[in-house]
Amino acid sequence: MGMPCLRRGIVITASAPGKIILLGEHAVVYGRPAIAVPVTHVQATVTLEPGGRGVMIQARDTGRTLDYAQADPLDPLAAIVRVTLAHFGLAAPDLSIAIRSTIPIASGLGSGAAVSVAIVRALAKFAGQADLSPDIVSNLAYEVEQLYHGTPSGIDNTVIAFNRPVYFVRGKPLQTFSVKRPFTVVIGDTGIASPTKIAVAEVRTGWAADRARYEAWFDQIGRLAQQARAAIECGEIDQLGPWLDQNQSLLQNIGVSSVELDRLIGAAKAAGAAGAKLVGGGRGGNMIALVDETNREAVAAALQNAGATRVIITEIK
Repeated sequence: MGMPCLRRGIVITASAPGKIILLGEHAVVYGRPAIAVPVTHVQATVTLEPGGRGVMIQARDTGRTLDYAQADPLDPLAAIVRVTLAHFGLAAPDLSIAIRSTIPIASGLGSGAAVSVAIVRALAKFAGQADLSPDIVSNLAYEVEQLYHGTPSGIDNTVIAFNRPVYFVRGKPLQTFSVKRPFTVVIGDTGIASPTKIAVAEVRTGWAADRARYEAWFDQIGRLAQQARAAIECGEIDQLGPWLDQNQSLLQNIGVSSVELDRLIGAAKAAGAAGAKLVGGGRGGNMIALVDETNREAVAAALQNAGATRVIITEIK
């Protein structure tokens, strides 16, 4: 493919949402189902502008500037540019790539996958393929997710690329599904980075040492995800709360919760949340609480009082 031509002053933008896993993290790595939903209240946005010399990448929220030609090829930002340009058969153009994101980093909200998806979409527009399918976007982002997370399930890039609720089983065809009755969750941030790659590796160590126990826990988590999908599709949201609590208890057994997460979860429950659990890799990052119109503000305030550094109220629909 020849090099696309863009006049100076022409700016391309693309964005991608955050995500949360409602039920199923960690077990999803071992073939059990998980449910993930987009969080559109937070977004990663990428702006491409032609000009300069070579590809320059600016991650403005973290103050990083990368010269693509000089960057470590394993750097996730350089890697997503590389795999995307290769997909389109393009040499590195003269281009500025600016990244801004309101998604907290290393917190279970899919910040890395969202940035990758936004970069892929922006470069697709640059290549004249703005209608690039979500499947291809997801697959390209997954190549870089492996740099972030080691052995990722693929759920982050999938739900973010498709921007729909996803029922995900690793190695099986993707299933998106509908939410019959919208519901609200409050997301509370511990302010502590969630070391997903480390947590995933340590769960694997535990699983290798005691497979029978871990497989039983994973089976229980998988059943909760199955039940929750059916309930969400039928609009039976009242059943979700206890299942979130059960999922959290199993994640505690696996060893991926933390004192800070447990404190926020306890505060949300005490304020009236129907259920609460950590989201993502654990050990830090975010938790979620299922709320309704009568208690959403009280739960949000309780999380702030319990030390949450950021609170997001979002509707799942």
